[in-house]
Amino acid sequence: MVCFLRRASGARYVVVFSALALGAAAPAARAQFSAPPPGTQVHDPSALRPPAGARVAIVEFEDMECPDCARANPLLKEASERYHIPWVRHDFPLPQHPWSFQAAVNARWFDQKAGKKVGDDYRDQVFANQPSFGEDPARMAEFTQKFAADHKIAFPFNVDPMGKLAAEVKADYALGQRVGIEHTPTIWVVTSQSKGAPFVEVVDRTKLYQLIDQAIEDTKGASPAAHHAAKPSSGE
Repeated sequence: MVCFLRRASGARYVVVFSALALGAAAPAARAQFSAPPPGTQVHDPSALRPPAGARVAIVEFEDMECPDCARANPLLKEASERYHIPWVRHDFPLPQHPWSFQAAVNARWFDQKAGKKVGDDYRDQVFANQPSFGEDPARMAEFTQKFAADHKIAFPFNVDPMGKLAAEVKADYALGQRVGIEHTPTIWVVTSQSKGAPFVEVVDRTKLYQLIDQAIEDTKGASPAAHHAAKPSSGE
């Protein structure tokens, strides 16, 4: 059950955020839940590469309010830790989700204030507690304050006064649009200098480990990536 983008006309792409997120009028959008499509039509593969120094990585475009992203999160975390490979997490907050954009901004604030480990812990905990928030931004905000207090971090009233973090989230969303993202989560196993496919979408998550095993086998003897793909949200 993935979260799709959909226009009233039936096209899946939504190329604008909500008015709240972007400060501009946007057409109404609604969530649709169904089985994942056969695969994403990739328009721009530049983001589908491992970070510098890695031969294999997991790349994900996620929405922190998406229920299926929450279901995928523990599996991706476990796979990254088991194989010792980067998990590159890109923000793709859907306009129909009332608090996902702010949660992505908050996560980046924790990245900046306390480091990626704490920022990713915040992401993981938001996913774990997601059902208790419903669609209420106030409940998510209360959780965020408690998370900060538990980590002995003073969480400010305005986490992004200059809009820098919001701009980074929007840049990730724009990157996802260039790639061709239609739903969240969208997940790939990506490789550097592979004799096999340079990236494979994880449509059936029961095959994630199999895909990683194949990617590792295909990149034996290859040099790690010597370049950076588009700047990731986290996981390097």
